[in-house]
Amino acid sequence: MAYRDIRIIGDPVLRTECDWITDIDDSVKQLVEDLLENVDAEGRAGLAANQIGVSLRAFSWNIDGEIGYVLNPRIQELDFDEYQDGDEGCLSVPDLWYPTKRAWYARAVGIDLDGKEVVVEGEELMGRCIQHECDHLDGHLYLDRLDRRTRAKAMKDLLAKGL
Repeated sequence: MAYRDIRIIGDPVLRTECDWITDIDDSVKQLVEDLLENVDAEGRAGLAANQIGVSLRAFSWNIDGEIGYVLNPRIQELDFDEYQDGDEGCLSVPDLWYPTKRAWYARAVGIDLDGKEVVVEGEELMGRCIQHECDHLDGHLYLDRLDRRTRAKAMKDLLAKGL
């Protein structure tokens, strides 16, 4: 397994918008392999490429026993008729969980390693994962979506942890 270190809050790669993949070469194939291998661990629902230090638009997921990936995802639809406001965490913000409002349903469109269109969609945890990972690829962390009071608590908690 190609174990990759997870980048932690404060690393500039997490705040940089990822580049679109224009050429599916061996390095992109290796990236997908690394994303799939590294998301396949207990407690991991998703992993964006920049979380392992690669500033390309790609993420993997591990939801309800299904592991997959998508390249160049872009959110196509969010259903705000119903929200979810459960606790959200992030490998790049270790051991801290905060209530984060998200759309109940999300749909993203991208491509696979063959350049064929891929649709990734889901409700609840899958919907949250799609939104969370696409945020990463846009240079955002879930902390950016917290309400003002919760964000202030999160910043205090980060300082207490030395992050």
